[in-house]
Amino acid sequence: MLKAILATAALVAAATTASAQTAPAAPPADHAAHADHAALPTVNSSIKDLLENPTTAAVLEKHLPGVSQHPARPQFQDMTLEQVVPISGGALTQTIVDAIDADLKALAAQPAH
Repeated sequence: MLKAILATAALVAAATTASAQTAPAAPPADHAAHADHAALPTVNSSIKDLLENPTTAAVLEKHLPGVSQHPARPQFQDMTLEQVVPISGGALTQTIVDAIDADLKALAAQPAH
């Protein structure tokens, strides 16, 4: 199952030495509806931010089934996908990150309803 969902042991070891990334502040809620898609978390956002948004969480789950329920999530959730690639033991590759990035960019490009 996703090579032990991102190689738990590697994540735990690496997460203790990795620095957390701070996500940019969310835009004010009074922005126009079309700003909603533009404000979606990106591949450069933390995994936590991606999972907290239902739309982007679905993209992560599509490419990394079970990531939202992974027992080591607290150790890697403040990291970006790019930061997890080298410590995932091959479970998360640049190809997967690129596919997630493409899906997230497609979401942001869609007009808001």
